[in-house]
Amino acid sequence: MSVMDKLKQMLKGHEDKAGEGIDRGGDLVDRKTRGKYSGQVEPRRTS
Repeated sequence: MSVMDKLKQMLKGHEDKAGEGIDRGGDLVDRKTRGKYSGQVEPRRTS
């Protein structure tokens, strides 16, 4: 079983929590880089 398979299995049924984690990670990147990579981070967060 690959790492991706394990991650998918762990996240199954917890999509809302995974989305919150992605949002928080994106906020952290924006804060640490002062928005420099906001254009690359935001599209990934909304897809």
